[in-house]
Amino acid sequence: MLSRVVENTSTYNLDKEDLLREVTVKISLKRINMQEGITVEVLLNSSATELVMSLKFSRKQKFKLKKIERPIYMRNIDGSLNKEGPIEHIVEVNIYYQGYRERTEINMIGEQKWKVILEMLWLAYHISRS
Repeated sequence: MLSRVVENTSTYNLDKEDLLREVTVKISLKRINMQEGITVEVLLNSSATELVMSLKFSRKQKFKLKKIERPIYMRNIDGSLNKEGPIEHIVEVNIYYQGYRERTEINMIGEQKWKVILEMLWLAYHISRS
């Protein structure tokens, strides 16, 4: 399960500097209890503290949304609340990357440029385990 940040806030932002140095990788995502999966190019974001998926993308791909008990209010690096509003849903998926598989939950956030955003620490951790 993903860790939650104290006081139900988290720092997440794509500012101009991040957009200038986008780093992407391809991962596979499988819905829980289904055989079919998809391969998607994801953004690795050094300022992200959570795994995040576009709500629009998750609905288009027919991921099963799971409502969370308490909304998570995302904050931008400047401290302002993220314009997309709180995270109210997650999806449970299996993530496949270079022979590694992990069952995890990904937070849903409204519209965004990227379908999925992975925190850089996630990738560093999984590369070190390979």
